[in-house]
Amino acid sequence: MKSFGTSKEFLLTNEIEWEVVGEGVKRKIMGYDDKIMLVHVAFDKGGIGPMHQHPHSQVTYVASGSFDVTIDGETKTLKAGDSFYIPTNALHGAICTEAGELIDVFSPIREDFME
Repeated sequence: MKSFGTSKEFLLTNEIEWEVVGEGVKRKIMGYDDKIMLVHVAFDKGGIGPMHQHPHSQVTYVASGSFDVTIDGETKTLKAGDSFYIPTNALHGAICTEAGELIDVFSPIREDFME
């Protein structure tokens, strides 16, 4: 399991290292238990979250920037303040069109992120 500093209840962003997960894409796992996980993802302009699917429900808040998000073949441009929901096993991905950040919530947790 990843280490998060001194407290599981209070997670300070400056104490958590960014993990590079793709070209122009990095993330920080900001909190979790066995039922829910919060992940902060930062994208450079042109960064890609490739098309994929997983058995977890996901809700994402666009904190900043602009993203072309595709879910089950439908694409929309989302900007700061927007959000999207990804049902279990839905094929989805995103392209960052203006550098920005996403806040992802997964249920249950993405155990693959913990490796």
